[in-house]
Amino acid sequence: MRIIADMHTHTIASGHAYSTVNELAAEAARKGLAAIAITDHGPALPGGPHEYHFGAIRFIPSHLYGVRIFLGVEANVVDAEGNIDLAEGYLGKLDFIMAGFHERCGFDNHGRKQNTETLLKVMANPLVKAISHPGNPIYPIDQEEVVKASLATGTALEINNSSFFQSRTGSRPNCESLAELIARHRSLVMVGSDAHIAQGVGVFDEALEALAKAGVAEEQVVNSSMEKLLAFLGLEA
Repeated sequence: MRIIADMHTHTIASGHAYSTVNELAAEAARKGLAAIAITDHGPALPGGPHEYHFGAIRFIPSHLYGVRIFLGVEANVVDAEGNIDLAEGYLGKLDFIMAGFHERCGFDNHGRKQNTETLLKVMANPLVKAISHPGNPIYPIDQEEVVKASLATGTALEINNSSFFQSRTGSRPNCESLAELIARHRSLVMVGSDAHIAQGVGVFDEALEALAKAGVAEEQVVNSSMEKLLAFLGLEA
């Protein structure tokens, strides 16, 4: 299976990442990717960009080094009602919104039941297209309920490559069991590198291995073709 777009990358605007938009795009071109999404953290994350960053993001060209650039955000869940940390006026300017749990952003671990209920509310938001690293063991969830909701809402669940070796220690078994449920229910999945430096762009090996082992079909992976990805995002070529 080939992933044509890295839909989870961070620039220096995230406050704890180390490459620019141009550096990420150049690396994506070097690795033969057709597109990347710039998904800097929402403003609730300590050190993250001010919300105005997402208003000014329109200055980024649609293509760099022959790579299509999707303007996005990795928004933070800020309360038990599933609200995220960017107003609709800013969200409406973006190509791609994913959201996830992050510590110190207003919603810390409330236990499996509450975490699950909150995530279902996030997924009910039609502006949110994907959930970032739902295998994070710091926020336990009822995986089957979340996968069923992803199928009902058309929300993709991310299998995050960084979770296997670099971030969120202990994620591997959760990501593997999540992949099995995604395969069983035929729900949508998105593969992301979660690159925080240019060299990490397009690195998907561990995530792809987990999908293959679980038996996830290529047609379930929204960023395995540009046609499929554009349809998923509701964008034109």
